[in-house]
Amino acid sequence: MPVLHSIQAEIGFIPREAVPIMANAMNLSRAEIHGVISFYHDFRDQPAGQHTVQLCRAEACQAMGARELEAHARARLGIGFGETTANGRFTLEPVYCLGNCACSPSIRIGAETYARVSIEKFDAIMAGLEAKE
Repeated sequence: MPVLHSIQAEIGFIPREAVPIMANAMNLSRAEIHGVISFYHDFRDQPAGQHTVQLCRAEACQAMGARELEAHARARLGIGFGETTANGRFTLEPVYCLGNCACSPSIRIGAETYARVSIEKFDAIMAGLEAKE
């Protein structure tokens, strides 16, 4: 795991061609390395967008409108979970708790968590990020 975290921290993702090299160096099978990469949501095998939008899908957020927010986010960005917009600006990811349950629904973009995110607030956040570019 530390090796995978190091590679991802340096490059931003874990290239598929690195899997056989790591497997050989650690005396593991390629399947074992791939299994770790595909099991843990923090690892990715493709570059992420400039902004990673994490949308909480835990029960508290769902009870407060996260499903509707999810549908809107997918439509607004034109992508599904695990995908990146064609212009490379946004990647949409599901998370299963941001620890912000009292202020549901929540999203996180980079290191910033946003609380009580309505569809209108989501659009304002996205517009603000798009305006900065």
